Amino acid sequence: MTELWRDPTAPVEARVADLVDRMTVEEKVAQLGSIWWLDPDAGGMAPMLSESVGPMPPWDEVVADGLGQLTRTFGTAPLEPLEGMRILAQRQRDVMAGNRFGIPAQAHEEVLTGLAVWGATIYPAPLSWAASFDPELVERMAAQIAGSMRRLGIHQGLAPVLDVVRDHRWGRVEETMGEDPFLVGLVGSAYVRGLEQGGTVATLKHFLGYSASRAARNLAPVSIGPRELADVILPPFEMALRAGARSVMNSYTDLDGLPVAADPRLLSGLLRDQLGFAGTVTADYFSIAFLQSLHGVAGSLGEAASLALEAGIDVELPTVNAYGAPLLAAIADGVVDEKIIDRALSRVLAQKCELGLLDPGWAPLEPAEVDLDDRESRAVALELARRSVVLLANDGSLPLAAGATVAVVGPRADTPEAMLGCYSFPMHVLVHHPEAEAGVEVRTVREVLAETFDVTYALGCPVLGGEEADIEAAVAVAADAEVCVVVLGDQAGLFGKGTSGEGCDVADLDLPGRQEELLEALLATGTPVVAVLLVGRPYDLSRQVDRLAGLVCGFFPGEEGAQAVADVLSGRVNPSGRLPVSFPGAGSTQPSTYLAPALGRRNEVSVVDPTPLFGFGHGLSYATATWTAVTSSAPTWATDGTCELVVRLVNEADRDVSEVVQVYLHDRSASVVRPVQQLVGAARVDLAPGQQAQVCLSLSADLTSFTGRDLLRIVEPGEVELWVGASSTDVREVLPLELVGATRVVGVDRVLEPVVTVELT
Repeated sequence: MTELWRDPTAPVEARVADLVDRMTVEEKVAQLGSIWWLDPDAGGMAPMLSESVGPMPPWDEVVADGLGQLTRTFGTAPLEPLEGMRILAQRQRDVMAGNRFGIPAQAHEEVLTGLAVWGATIYPAPLSWAASFDPELVERMAAQIAGSMRRLGIHQGLAPVLDVVRDHRWGRVEETMGEDPFLVGLVGSAYVRGLEQGGTVATLKHFLGYSASRAARNLAPVSIGPRELADVILPPFEMALRAGARSVMNSYTDLDGLPVAADPRLLSGLLRDQLGFAGTVTADYFSIAFLQSLHGVAGSLGEAASLALEAGIDVELPTVNAYGAPLLAAIADGVVDEKIIDRALSRVLAQKCELGLLDPGWAPLEPAEVDLDDRESRAVALELARRSVVLLANDGSLPLAAGATVAVVGPRADTPEAMLGCYSFPMHVLVHHPEAEAGVEVRTVREVLAETFDVTYALGCPVLGGEEADIEAAVAVAADAEVCVVVLGDQAGLFGKGTSGEGCDVADLDLPGRQEELLEALLATGTPVVAVLLVGRPYDLSRQVDRLAGLVCGFFPGEEGAQAVADVLSGRVNPSGRLPVSFPGAGSTQPSTYLAPALGRRNEVSVVDPTPLFGFGHGLSYATATWTAVTSSAPTWATDGTCELVVRLVNEADRDVSEVVQVYLHDRSASVVRPVQQLVGAARVDLAPGQQAQVCLSLSADLTSFTGRDLLRIVEPGEVELWVGASSTDVREVLPLELVGATRVVGVDRVLEPVVTVELT
């Protein structure tokens, strides 16, 4: 008779319970761990990596009782996909042979800018996803990534990052989807749907509060009130959980002195009991061991394991530090109750069951030739890059005149690295393997512009440092041209090996190195200067913007980024990206996002002015839609009802246009301090010449909810306004409304986004 756990027709819960009852404590603990089989040369990928991983144990010992996860089989060194599949298949066979039940491991990889594997498509960074305001396109991208994962035998991807930016100096801004919780949730949910519906597991990062660290320092403590946590930090996770995410990764940081990895109130009470999450919680890399080594709340690795398990972390990644011998010793000493092990184990096995890993006959994929950068993937990468490039300023010099002589200068003008974020495979892994080829074609701005214009080139300066002679050479080149395109920005890296990326936090928002000096020297030539920013965060251009002929921004736009930038500069593409983060004004006042109450904005009680240079949602185009009408269904809005908002647009231009209709809530008077404005709806609308659109947004009163004085989320009656426009600073219509009815408490089942329909005629 077939054992129940092997029966694919039986309920998952019953199969898991049957298997748990059959396992020894050693076999149970083995399912909660992972192994990162590191090359000795890979230790430079992160601080303390070699010490944290330690020497590699004998492989037969690793798999003796089974194994929970295999970490980054492909994403640790430049492996041909065929070779990576061979290694993964053999490791899976070893894992299955090493345990009584033949259970394989769950394989995971990084997927932040695409699948982080040699030769796979490198998509734009998440900040670019948000700049596109195009969740459907982001979902298509994620579906492509899921397809690549499946073809290699990978089950889980470590993305998306749902941290809401609170201070632009934080190094990981490039990994986020911006400073607004609604936009982060809207785009992040789309990514989750693409990955999960593609048959792979999405992992939400980083639960909770990571991006609100003091002074924007990586892993630094977080001092945050419960209202900000609930109203700003949490909503994107709620939206992405509804989209079907099956895994959540804890935040490294401590909140008010309690590390998230040891906080059952967050990882069990909030995440599971309140939000109803039933998937797995995976540890951010080394975060369980960090309870001892960095946070100092555990006296040993066994104690760290106990704290993490009690809090609700099911799987230790990337390799076993605490969920191995230290945990087994703690169980033997009676410090850890085996019931806590069974709780985590049941979640791990349930996910493996959902993935088919417990089914009879499961076998690892055999090596086969695969194209991880096919034509369709590159087409999606190009479309997303084009729709994410933001035109910030233009005095009429853009698009560039046909046949113009163009001086292309600057540290980011002629390097493929300018397009790539810190978690792209070249910047994350290949920097440690300079002998290896790139694996994918990534062209430069200089190369692509030279196909259309008469181009001369000079470096000017590197991202950091540089010589006076190089700046002088760039000035000479610019002086002889009709227009100068200076390409400035960041070098993505990790832990101080770049100007943007994990661990690359900054003290201010001035351009890195001598780049501002280069820009000033170019402006002094009298040649019109168009600045192109290829960056991972916004920078202060307030001293130069009025003298620039144009200003264009791309947030690490991926392998097709240079083509997208050149298409915008030449006018082949009508720019339509919108800012997911505010650009700072004079003095780089931080922290400052558009989500501020009245006293967080310019006022008469402080001489410090945090007004942004370019506000959230800003973006220009060469041709725009004409707004013909903005109306709402009624002047009143029931606290348990909906408001029907209609925006009518027409394209009177002779080319395609794309508008992003943005709806902001302004609460005129509330029982607690509220932001002056907050995004509650957005719709991207593409119009051919002569085409008209009717954009309908059905807004539930739930979208006006906030955390009240007693820390319950409420919809409160009173006067509100809907500010409808093209950005947070370009409001086309103000609709005054009165929320009527009783104050209503709403919970996790509240409506989180409007229903949007677009009718084209």
